[in-house]
Parts: sequence; structure tokens; C-alpha cells
Amino acid sequence: MRKLLAEQCRDAARVMQNVEAQLPQIEAIGALIIEALRNGGKILTCGNGGSAAEAQHFAEELVGRYKRERRSLPAVCLVADGTLLTCILNDYGADEIFARQSDSMACPGDVLVGFSTSGQSENVRRAIERTRARGVATVALLGRDGGATRGLADHEVIIESTVTARVQEAHLLVLHLLCELIDEAFV
Repeated sequence: MRKLLAEQCRDAARVMQNVEAQLPQIEAIGALIIEALRNGGKILTCGNGGSAAEAQHFAEELVGRYKRERRSLPAVCLVADGTLLTCILNDYGADEIFARQSDSMACPGDVLVGFSTSGQSENVRRAIERTRARGVATVALLGRDGGATRGLADHEVIIESTVTARVQEAHLLVLHLLCELIDEAFV
């Protein structure tokens, strides 16, 4: 059992090195988000399953706080309203649950951050495409090879692992790194 756990630790360390290699991209995303927030924009987040939890986590770190006391920053997680999700799901289907919301809420000056462990989430892909087409900045945090979402966002971080847990762990690190940058900018 210990051998299995040690292998998991080594795999996690390897994936985290992939995050470190993408620090320039993460810094660019941080600068984009900070600029949007300074100029009165808001951050919209979305994802499915574990990625939904990370999308919600990122939004709450902005509205609440990360490490330091600072003003509340405007962020909306598009997975947080169960009634709205089921309404859109019933009337338009699962592929539209984030795009439909971003159609109504995203404005130029905002940033949409989509999380997809596989890069294949059709509802995240549609939200990124439609939101970007309307002049709203987009960020994709993806896994594996980026899947069908690769190349669609203005900025992306791709965690090249086929292990869902490793991708989600790395996405959590990325969102915490972004929070570090945001905290520094708004203290």
C-alpha cells in the first residue's frame, strides 16, 4: 500500500512541475483578471463535477477573501444556482447551461474562467466560444491535451495528465497562485 501511495506522490510532484513551467501564462492570466477587476469588471467561473467545485472555490476566494483582508471582488460561479441550472437544463439541454448564463451576464471588461479536467466539456467549450465572440476575455484551465477546448480561449493552462485527480490538484494550485497575485494587487 505504501508503494502505491509513494507512486501517487511522485506523480503529483511531476504534474506540479508542469504548473511551474506555465508560470508566465499564469502571470498573464492574473494580470488580465486584475485589470478587469480594477476597471469594474467581474469574473465568471464554470465547470462540471470536481471542476465545478474548483470554479465555485475560485469565485468564493474573490468575493470572500484568500489570505489577506481586502475589499470583496465581484465574481459569479455559474454552477452555484441549482434552480437556474435545472431550468436551463430542462429548456435548452446540458450543453447550454453555462453559455446561456454568460449570454445574460458577461459584458466586455469581464473575464470568464472555464475549468475542464478533460477539455471535452461541451458546456464549458460553448460558454468560452460564445463569450469570447462577444468581446469578453476568456480563460480555460484544462487537462489532458486540452481536448476540444484547446485554443478557444484567450489564455489557457493545460495540465498534461490523464489522471483526473492530478489535473484537479494542479488546477487548485493554479487558482491559488492567481489568488496570490490578486491579493497582492488589492491589498
